Amino acid sequence: MNILILCNKSPFPPGEGGPMAINSIVTGLIEAGHQVKVMAFNSEKYHVDLKDIPAEYKRKTRIEFIDVNLRINKIKAFKNLFTDESYHVQRFISRAFEKRLVKVLEEEEFDIVQLEMIYMAPYIETIRAHSDAKIVLRAHNVEHQIWERMAEKEIFLLKRFYLTHLARTLKKYELGVIDKVDGIAAITYTDAAFFRGITATPVIDIPYGIDLNKFIPSYETNKKPSFYHIGSMNWRPNEEAMRWFLTEIWDKINERVPNAKLYLAGRNMPKWLKKLKKKGVSVVGEVPDAQEFVKQHDVAVVPLLSGSGIRIKIIESMALGKAVITTIVGAEGIQYTEYEDIIIAENVPKMVEAVCRLYNHPEEAELIGRKARKLVEELYDNKKIINRLQIFYNEIISERVITELKNMKEGAVEKWETTDGRCKSGD
Repeated sequence: MNILILCNKSPFPPGEGGPMAINSIVTGLIEAGHQVKVMAFNSEKYHVDLKDIPAEYKRKTRIEFIDVNLRINKIKAFKNLFTDESYHVQRFISRAFEKRLVKVLEEEEFDIVQLEMIYMAPYIETIRAHSDAKIVLRAHNVEHQIWERMAEKEIFLLKRFYLTHLARTLKKYELGVIDKVDGIAAITYTDAAFFRGITATPVIDIPYGIDLNKFIPSYETNKKPSFYHIGSMNWRPNEEAMRWFLTEIWDKINERVPNAKLYLAGRNMPKWLKKLKKKGVSVVGEVPDAQEFVKQHDVAVVPLLSGSGIRIKIIESMALGKAVITTIVGAEGIQYTEYEDIIIAENVPKMVEAVCRLYNHPEEAELIGRKARKLVEELYDNKKIINRLQIFYNEIISERVITELKNMKEGAVEKWETTDGRCKSGD
């Protein structure tokens, strides 16, 4: 198959959740023998120089970037309050991107055009006008749910009002567009169930896949385990999670285990974290090698309160044989067994208890890490996931062929009739 993948940001380098999820699909499809072309937005927030992408990756993906300004425009954001349009989506409408997309579609035939996230949906009509390809929406999240959850937890009334507006308009757009695609590949089974409940469009859950050969587990746990969090801090749910953990939880942990250590890594650390002075907490910032950082520590802490989709960093920690402490929201979409391959700590007392227990019983952390790796091998092997995606593609394309044959048959019947409506066969 020839597959065009439209992205809101470059899949390379795969340094944070979105690019990692896209890259696993891109590389997996190429390894399975398909032709792939990638078109991606290049913004100031996530800017990639084409020169920095390896030649082999460029050759295989035929990747190209279209520069776009995604900065928040305060005037436009304010005016948006008086409309029913989604400001989130409006920011991704680019004439330059559309113009280049038309040229690509006219120059080449594609079987599938895959939209990475709902923010690429404004280009559906352009694709329909210039291609017979089937359109698949790769839903990394149920996007409006993230903003609904953040709005619910916001204590400042004006900010809550604005977040509620963003969530409402995004929901309207998201629910209105899912019937316009030919298939939805949700990243979690819970998101897939949500979509199945509101649309007749074919839906499949295609989680983030791991190349197991690139994730060699390290099961040994230190006698006094160290804890860590790794994730891009320009994603609001991550910052919200760490603010809650450091404000409400860490001091209580210190009272019980004074020597506990927490290491925080990730891109775009906010100023308040960089300036943080808290016993036992080290703010590392962006690290050159995420796997090496994870291997240096013992237990992942992912205290998410909002968000949707699957937490890629949790899957990767599990693949490396690490125990993970998280919330129900954090574990959403992962087919776990509680306290067997992951620990769920939904509130402050449970989070404190979970951290202190693994600190005092490192053998439990090691056992959970081993079972976590086994779970990843069974459910998140990228080769298995890509195979399921290929089957889904084929089913969607088959539906098109059936429709075309049906139309041809109906056309043949019309031609068989005479101008006065009698059949030429004459009964």
